[in-house]
Amino acid sequence: MDSQEIIKELKANASEKYRENVIRMGIPAENSIGVATSVVRSFAKKVGKSQELAFELWDTKYHEARMLAVLLMDSKITTEVEAERLIRDVMSWDLCDHLCKNLFLKMKRRDTFITEWMQEPQLYKKRAAFVLIAASVIHDKKLENDRMDGYLELIMRYADDEREHVKKAASSALKEIGKKDFHYNEKALLLANEWVEKGNKVQRWIGKDALRELETMIKAEGRGRLITANTRMGKEIVRK
Repeated sequence: MDSQEIIKELKANASEKYRENVIRMGIPAENSIGVATSVVRSFAKKVGKSQELAFELWDTKYHEARMLAVLLMDSKITTEVEAERLIRDVMSWDLCDHLCKNLFLKMKRRDTFITEWMQEPQLYKKRAAFVLIAASVIHDKKLENDRMDGYLELIMRYADDEREHVKKAASSALKEIGKKDFHYNEKALLLANEWVEKGNKVQRWIGKDALRELETMIKAEGRGRLITANTRMGKEIVRK
């Protein structure tokens, strides 16, 4: 299938309900088809990896085509220049997070993106930096303590951003660090409590939001990371 055939198929699977959801996230109506994520993922499985086709789909500017394009891209051959181009084109938090978790996370320059984008004023570059921290802590089983500490330092230095999509991502990054183990739970708790007590408006918001989970962490047998006692599994463990 070429890009135009795929666009036709996507439109054939569209619904006004999903289109309205996409538009509510800030995507212009002319760039919205209205296709469920499950449909996009099924297309990705049928088509397979193709860098050329991925960028053809990306260039259509349709939101759903771009979501599909990310799944067709190969992290091993995607260049830093291409990554910069992709993140500059992002117009919604879901595409930002989709790019981070399905492409940027797997690239060798992941940590370079984190440190460089953290200092950028552009909304979705900065959000991407925090999303990549959270995703790295969750998925990188070889993550060493010095990198964890480096991530915490970046959160301390750059989380002071009042934009909703940034501060929520910063809070999520802090929570995921605090779920790694009890050692990092204590470190994350210390920072969150410090911000609640002495921080500015944004830091207090992040601290309070993070504490709702960080203060409830417990260890579940067979799980590498901590879980919150408020989950179904957590409640069962507490009852025992």
